[in-house]
Amino acid sequence: MEALTHRSYLNENKAAGPHNERLEFLGDAVLELATTHFLFTKFPSNPEGDLTAYRASLVNTVSLAESAKMMGLNDMLFLSKGEAKDTGRARDIILANAFEAVLGALYLDQGYDAAEAFVAKHLYPKIDAIIANKAYQDAKSRLQEAAQEKKNITPTYKTLSEEGPDHDKKFIVGVFLGEKELARGDGKSKQEAEQSAAERALDVNGWK
Repeated sequence: MEALTHRSYLNENKAAGPHNERLEFLGDAVLELATTHFLFTKFPSNPEGDLTAYRASLVNTVSLAESAKMMGLNDMLFLSKGEAKDTGRARDIILANAFEAVLGALYLDQGYDAAEAFVAKHLYPKIDAIIANKAYQDAKSRLQEAAQEKKNITPTYKTLSEEGPDHDKKFIVGVFLGEKELARGDGKSKQEAEQSAAERALDVNGWK
């Protein structure tokens, strides 16, 4: 239950056990090691920069949330009534965190080999499509190239809001062409939020 308990649930259920942020912290480290080793082995000739880009696409919020949904975690989460109504990006973040928390719990309960097998089942098969679709390419770079080519303007980014405690920040960033806002994105860091905003701007303008 702990791995699937969001912090918000405790606000309405004081007697509930701990929330999943400690397990998420542990699972994140296990996930990084497992995917790094997988990519290092699978692509023995690729430089570090390529492997870093592949890993970022494999373990980003969208990818983890997609896997969590396929596992049925969306129906197992313990959320506050308010959080339970969230959809889209907000829910994806919760699901991605839950995926990492489940991985952390599995590591504690059954060890690294079982945790790595879990990652192998749910994430490794995505890598071929990621490379085929060039999903690993940096969204900000792609947006900058497209904007300069089509509009002769370099995009700029502005942090619109920042909320949450230091260990669980949420940033909302807007991407602009001149004074025009193209899209907004959010993430646990400004960099992640900027990438999210760039990805959405590419979608909105059909520049992919």
